[in-house]
Amino acid sequence: MSKTHYLTAEGLEKLKEELNQLMSVEREAAARAIAEARDKGDLSENAEYDAAKDAQGLLELRIANLQTLIANARVVDESRLNTKVVQIMNKVRIRNCKNNSIMEVTLVGESEANLAEGRLAVSSPIGKGLLGKKKGEIASVNTPSGIIQFEILDISI
Repeated sequence: MSKTHYLTAEGLEKLKEELNQLMSVEREAAARAIAEARDKGDLSENAEYDAAKDAQGLLELRIANLQTLIANARVVDESRLNTKVVQIMNKVRIRNCKNNSIMEVTLVGESEANLAEGRLAVSSPIGKGLLGKKKGEIASVNTPSGIIQFEILDISI
C-alpha cells in the first residue's frame, strides 16, 4: 500500500520530465554500456560489465520509484489553501525561541523539499510540528538534537 504524495503542479511536471528522460535516454545508454562491456570478453572477470549491470539496476529502481510516486501523486489545489492554520503549501515565518533566529519556509511534499530554497517537507520533524498551528502559537518540535520550540509569526500562501 503506497502513501499519497502531495505535490504542486510544477513539482509533478518535473517528476514526469525526469521519468521521461530516464526511460527514453538513460535506459538506452545503460543498455549500450552493457553491450560494450559484454563485447570485451569473459563476463566472469569483467568489472566493467558488473558496473554497467549495477548502474542499470539503480536506474530501473529510480524509474520504478518515480512511477509509484507519480501514480500516487495528488496535486494541491492552491485556490483551496487558507492562512488560518499551517498546512501544506503555506509559507510560514517562524522564530526559534531558543536563539531568536527567524526563518521562512514553505511546506511541501517530500519530493519537492529543498532546504537551500526554503522548501521544507511536511513529513520532516519541523514540518510535522508546524502543521495545524495558528499564528502566534508555539510549536514544540522533537528533533534529533532535542525539543526545539518555534513561534509561528506569519502564515501566507
